[in-house]
Amino acid sequence: MVSRGQWRRSLGNVRSFVGNATGGLRGWPNVASWAVAGTLAYFLWVKPAQDLKKEQQERAALAAASDPYRYIEKRKPIPDPQETGLIYGKRKEPKNDEN
Repeated sequence: MVSRGQWRRSLGNVRSFVGNATGGLRGWPNVASWAVAGTLAYFLWVKPAQDLKKEQQERAALAAASDPYRYIEKRKPIPDPQETGLIYGKRKEPKNDEN
């Protein structure tokens, strides 16, 4: 069983580690610095990526809606590493060399 003193010492070590890992700030300055860093990260990295993805989806939807009669391939090609790479339908028969 862990004594009360060991438990407090372990908790103090964890708090010390977290405090040092966050730059040594304690209390409200620490919270404020994390809030500023999180806000900057959101506006510099997350939001532009989300906006770009949304814009690409809108462009794709407009392109699909602009030509309702365009050809769309509905089958996936079968990989064929020995021959030409991709084939549709019947495989090419191997040549029999009988001389």
